[in-house]
Amino acid sequence: MAPVAGVLLLAITVVLAGGVAAAALDAPTATVAPSAVLSLSATDDRIAIEHRGGDPIDVTAVTVRVSVDGEPLDEQPPVPFFSAAGFHPGPTGPFNSASDDTLRVGETTTFRVADTNDPTLEPGRSVTVAISAHGQPVATLETVVEPG
Repeated sequence: MAPVAGVLLLAITVVLAGGVAAAALDAPTATVAPSAVLSLSATDDRIAIEHRGGDPIDVTAVTVRVSVDGEPLDEQPPVPFFSAAGFHPGPTGPFNSASDDTLRVGETTTFRVADTNDPTLEPGRSVTVAISAHGQPVATLETVVEPG
């Protein structure tokens, strides 16, 4: 009876191991945010983000949140876009929906905040831009608005 029990235990172990392996293979994979070095500049109504190093960034997976002196803009940029409430049409670089969807090293993307968006960008004010991809933080950048 002992050899039969051993074979039965071995069969159960193999079935369970197969089930665990199948579940692991079917499990959703965690999306890792790109690792990138970005810089921020702001002049009058224009915000520019330069990719200085690291992974390329798929802007279709990006969320951008802008604050001025700690207060979030009423309208946030829906990247990529061409025309959106609270912004002047025609952002440059990958944030423009007609451009390539990837922000790569050496590229700069810009957008202009309209006067209808509040708070407005004015020289001397602090601007913070938080960028996330697939819901995970990529960078939080800060600068002071320079006169144009």
